[in-house]
Amino acid sequence: MTLTVDLQIASEASDLPAQSAIEQWVTAALAGHQWQDGPVELTVRIVDADEGRELNAAYRQRDYATNVLSFPFSAPIPMPVTLLGDLVVCAPVVASEAKEQQKPLQAHWAHMIVHGTLHLLGYDHIETDEAEHMESLETSILTSLGYADPYAEVGN
Repeated sequence: MTLTVDLQIASEASDLPAQSAIEQWVTAALAGHQWQDGPVELTVRIVDADEGRELNAAYRQRDYATNVLSFPFSAPIPMPVTLLGDLVVCAPVVASEAKEQQKPLQAHWAHMIVHGTLHLLGYDHIETDEAEHMESLETSILTSLGYADPYAEVGN
């Protein structure tokens, strides 16, 4: 696979993951999917709370910044396309959640990138069975990367 990640930093945060880490997490999430064998492109935009809130309000009608938004690319006509879509990650929300959940910041970033990439691949967590499947995939991917189960209770 040839992966191109267009990393856009629109955040004042200083503790952001390196592009190489983001690429590693995306690659792990793509393993076993149709995108693993060819070229694939996606954008990862890291934002602060104001932009995160604006986008969440505009696209999900929720007036707060959320951790990650996924925008899968859909070609208007059938064509061979290598563009998977866009991820928007809100750095202050990720940092706040990591602290609240007592998780290492890097591990939570890995979780958010994997989670968002799985959304780009069509996974969802609206229905209980979908959520269980997606969480199982996330756990498998993250533990294969050396991170703890993101859904384990603190202290387990």
